[in-house]
Amino acid sequence: MVTKVSQKAKTATVFIDGEAGTTGLEIRERLAAIRSVNVKSIDPGLRKDKAARADMMRDVDLTVLCLPDDAAREAVALADTLGADAPKIIDASTAHRIAPGWVYGFAEMAPGQADAIRGATRVANPGCYPTGGIALIRPLVEAGIMPADYPVTVNAVSGYSGGGRSMIEAYEAGSAPSFELYGLGLEHKHVPELHKYSGLVRRPIFVPSVGNYHKGMLVSVPLHLDTLTGNPSVADIEAVLANYYKTAELVSVVTGSAGKIARLETEALNDTDRLELFVFGKPELKQAVLVARLDNLGKGAAGAAVQNIKLMLGLN
Repeated sequence: MVTKVSQKAKTATVFIDGEAGTTGLEIRERLAAIRSVNVKSIDPGLRKDKAARADMMRDVDLTVLCLPDDAAREAVALADTLGADAPKIIDASTAHRIAPGWVYGFAEMAPGQADAIRGATRVANPGCYPTGGIALIRPLVEAGIMPADYPVTVNAVSGYSGGGRSMIEAYEAGSAPSFELYGLGLEHKHVPELHKYSGLVRRPIFVPSVGNYHKGMLVSVPLHLDTLTGNPSVADIEAVLANYYKTAELVSVVTGSAGKIARLETEALNDTDRLELFVFGKPELKQAVLVARLDNLGKGAAGAAVQNIKLMLGLN
């Protein structure tokens, strides 16, 4: 099929449906630095007008949905009415992350994933927490070190910018606590994608938390090494991760972390699209902690969306 962008001038056109939200603003700011992309905006008074939104979708190469889940589903249904004039879509909500027919937009997740995104018309942008968890777990499952039914616990902390409007307003107003656990009903909306794309058949336990700072994220996975296949060492775990991501530009393994780094702070990768992975542990204890660090608005949201936009529009 001939794509819209190939029929037009060299500049690709993008519509961010929900550009006034946190993720939408971040995506727009990043796209402003790409000369080959022109972001089209709808009149603020028409943001909920279906006909106006349909006209905008019809006129662009790609639409990014930065909407609540139900609104994202409605937007996709609206795009479906356009037939051959429908744009490519990236959905930044959780609505389609495990849905049939949608490609998961974590380009480094597996060999060939970037190509799958490149050829897709519908891509579900990953959640910030699952990006870190999947990056740590999937390579071990695929290597056969971690059994697919291994009882995994994922702990994570994020800045409040990833918590939605009400959480952001509470922290910025000074009415929120300094730190809190949440999702204690064990049904956080990110669990389904973490479960599916990590390669696990046993549902992981996920315990998220939020701190009183704007952005930055740590995702950690504790392991008892003597319960894993082959009784691997800390160095073995690190080697598997390093080999898995050896060609990745945005994902890196910080080798030699064990015994050298005693503390890890959350904000070191803020304003970048990078993801760093660490392996901590002591051989004599037969225990390890795997940690992923990222900007929850970077590689965890807007940065991943822009990476996927560039892949889908043939810009990299």
